[in-house]
Amino acid sequence: MSEIIVLAEQQAGKIVKATLHALTAARQLAQKTGATFDIVVAGQGIEGLGAQLNGYGAARVVILEHPALLNYTAQAYAQAFAAAASGAKFVIAATTAIAKDVLPRVAARLGAGMAADVLAITGEAGALIYKRPMWAGNVIAHVKINTPVHVLSVRPTEFALAEPTGTTSPVVVVKATVDEAKLRMTYVGLEAVESSRPALTDASVVVSGGRGLKEAANFKIVEKLADTLGAAVGASRAVVDAGWVPNDWQVGQTGKVVAPKLYIAVGISGAIQHLAGMKGSKTIVAINKDADAPIFQVADYGLVADLFSVMPELTEKLAARKG
Repeated sequence: MSEIIVLAEQQAGKIVKATLHALTAARQLAQKTGATFDIVVAGQGIEGLGAQLNGYGAARVVILEHPALLNYTAQAYAQAFAAAASGAKFVIAATTAIAKDVLPRVAARLGAGMAADVLAITGEAGALIYKRPMWAGNVIAHVKINTPVHVLSVRPTEFALAEPTGTTSPVVVVKATVDEAKLRMTYVGLEAVESSRPALTDASVVVSGGRGLKEAANFKIVEKLADTLGAAVGASRAVVDAGWVPNDWQVGQTGKVVAPKLYIAVGISGAIQHLAGMKGSKTIVAINKDADAPIFQVADYGLVADLFSVMPELTEKLAARKG
């Protein structure tokens, strides 16, 4: 077993892209500590995932199989991951909804300190420092973990996508350690948002809407521009809470953190919680009729105008250029 364990995430038999960002963090740790890293993924009937994870420089790819892991529940996965990580010094996963759910449970089982949503890893072996945001990103804390085992979730937008190294890793399939008698959760079902658009966290362009759209019916203005650009659709928490759009579209501190090449904020004032989820975008365009809206403080380009007037024109002109 390697000293560094990367907990890979899979959905429907495919590795979640965020895992590849966690692999970059693992490589950085390996360079600083001189240790090797293993990749561990859990499920049932997922032997084929070894091929997806091979070639990234891991000492081993470990496939944890168990009927209780067929569908995700925090308790079953925490048991399996904690047992697989026994003896490791570092446990890493990408900051995703599932990682936020299961990783603290793994840390508790290992008696380990945890740094969540890590932005960077500094220092050297024996004196590692983890940078992580606090107060919606207005404070960057430099955290030291004093326990023998360190558990980390890393923000995908801050670590590059890992590229294959060309080296092969042995794939080991083992029966996971899960005590089903101790499970108090039962998988009932998953109500997933189906969309032909790019996933919000993977898209290179995101168009988000806020309360400035006034009502749910007007969100089609945002969707039309997004479809013209082949973009993902996002939203502020206010419109999600109002029931205008699905929760899966929320960008912000309590939603998804994105860092696309282009982020277009339409009718979004720029509450601190929303800015925490998108201010890492490469280029930010804001459209708002309030010249004093906080969104303009982080925008690279700002248009002070009535969105109901400019959005149809903008969409039309972009569609013409695309055609």
